Amino acid sequence: MTIEKYSGLKTVLLDMDGVLWRGVDPILDISELFNNLKTHNLSAFCITNNSTRSVKYHISRLNQYGVNLDERQIITSAEATAYYLAMIYPAGGSVYVVGEMGLVEALQKQNFIAVENPRNEKILAVAAGLDRGLSYEKIEHAAKLINQGVLFIGTNPDKTIPTPDGIAPGAGVIIKAIETASGKKAEIIGKPKTHLYNLALQRAGCSPNEAIMIGDRLETDIAGAQNIGMRTGLVLSGVTDRIAGEAWNPPPDLIAENALDIMEKMNSHEI
Repeated sequence: MTIEKYSGLKTVLLDMDGVLWRGVDPILDISELFNNLKTHNLSAFCITNNSTRSVKYHISRLNQYGVNLDERQIITSAEATAYYLAMIYPAGGSVYVVGEMGLVEALQKQNFIAVENPRNEKILAVAAGLDRGLSYEKIEHAAKLINQGVLFIGTNPDKTIPTPDGIAPGAGVIIKAIETASGKKAEIIGKPKTHLYNLALQRAGCSPNEAIMIGDRLETDIAGAQNIGMRTGLVLSGVTDRIAGEAWNPPPDLIAENALDIMEKMNSHEI
């Protein structure tokens, strides 16, 4: 590849799980990565399909590594889900949530109420994401509401998530269970759909061809970015190995062990 292909690059979108950290453990020198971006006048946005953590949590965690981002530079699938619902229901209302506090807090910021007992209230939508407290009752309530015609939103389709102990079930498993019980498909908000990317690009003030997505998942991070015309960097620090990356069609623009290695390839004009 030639450097001309990457001229005009303004923004780097970074996944977090599998790129910056795995569970509680950092994968690389996070401070060095963001200093590198700053040195090359590249704006950074962290976009993640993980709906369990709030934006404030990610801000606080990045602060631990000496990285100071504005809240606008962190976009979770929970945040994008809340924005999506706010476009449909600008006055807010009650939402039945199958998910964790990250999703609940994001919805609350957009004037939605997370309802625990949906029997006695008018529910506008079912919002489902990763829920490590999932119960049969939650699936039952969600399926009944969906069959009554309530909007069904899924935060993200990831079947697995990387953890320090290995691969664990992701939000896609939970959403699939509700789809099976209800017979209805969810409207997916997170990657590879366009909502997260478009929100980040809008905030960055750039077009897709002025940004690169660095992620560890082919079917979400890479596929979604490719679909809207962004450049892509696949890291091998998460759930994808090099063989799968090189076999992907079309292949990512760059493949490297981690995000710092991606930046090194960019800086050395290997792109």
